[in-house]
Amino acid sequence: MDFKSALDKLREEFEEVQGSLSDPEVIGNQNRFRELSMRHAELQPVIETYDRYLEAERQHHEADDLLADADSDEMRQFLQGERDEAEATVAGLYEELTRMLVPKDPADDNNVVVEIRAGTGGDEAALFAGDLFDMYTRYAELKGWQTAVVADTPSDMGGYKEIVFTVEGKGAYGALRHESGVHRVQRVPETESQGRIHTSAATVAVLPEVEDIDFEMDTSDLQFDTFRAGGPGGQHMQKNDTAVRVTHKPTGISVACTKERSQRQNREKALQILRAKLYESELQKQQQEIAESRKSQIKSGDRSEKIRTYNFPQDRLTDHRIGLTLHNLPVLLSGEIDALVQALAEAYYQECLAAQAASASE
Repeated sequence: MDFKSALDKLREEFEEVQGSLSDPEVIGNQNRFRELSMRHAELQPVIETYDRYLEAERQHHEADDLLADADSDEMRQFLQGERDEAEATVAGLYEELTRMLVPKDPADDNNVVVEIRAGTGGDEAALFAGDLFDMYTRYAELKGWQTAVVADTPSDMGGYKEIVFTVEGKGAYGALRHESGVHRVQRVPETESQGRIHTSAATVAVLPEVEDIDFEMDTSDLQFDTFRAGGPGGQHMQKNDTAVRVTHKPTGISVACTKERSQRQNREKALQILRAKLYESELQKQQQEIAESRKSQIKSGDRSEKIRTYNFPQDRLTDHRIGLTLHNLPVLLSGEIDALVQALAEAYYQECLAAQAASASE
């Protein structure tokens, strides 16, 4: 389907949705009315932009015709300017519409579960995992989002061997989805007496939170285990088996939640994260089937290769997927990573546009 045919089809859908919103039966059905209202809100800016594009295209053709009939150099010069301006407007609106036609991931607005695990590098890797945790939680704070730790395994020297936390806020998954992968750090550890640079790594996984409506689990496939959560002791030490581990038997995927005060709360949180893991697993299978030959880590979320290096001696961050280098690591690790997030999002959109163009030409 070509560019205009796709937009004409969306216009038909928009007009159909608009008509349905005045249907008494739809108005009386709250869920259906809300669903159609959301679709109307999604389509309206696309159709309005398409109308502007068609008008700009009409003006461009009109300028072409007038230019061909111009009878003086002065008139030709004036009309050439009008034509060039119309051509630029058409090109700009074409790019804007092409972006709008890229399918939006329905999970982009979802909350997320973030898992950070120390990799190679021992204590230094655990410290780096802690740095990444601080970076993401501070970024979330700057965005006005809420974070909560679900489970953690602190390291004796500081940082974390593993930490799992949630980020709640509209657009959280869309912003953080490209953080999945192996993050590498190069720096001189505090315990290094000879000033040698060590290389360590941590793995980040970003999963969209999903509700039952998004992904169904068969309860017969689940195994629940309870245990006593560790703690510092004192009046708040857990004296009952409040921690919960839930295992999805067909896949072997297991999730433990230890941070809530009751077994019921830990059970609910563990199920929420398990749904996210299973949902992501299904999405990855679908992506591999659809685009088996594509190797972009941004698209596939492949975490088997390093995606980024944090080089402290050179005060730089390099994202290897898009060849982006940024400086001032202290500022970046304090959560000011908007430039990085936006660059990754732009690269992702460009890849989607290229795939869409290739599909249209087949």
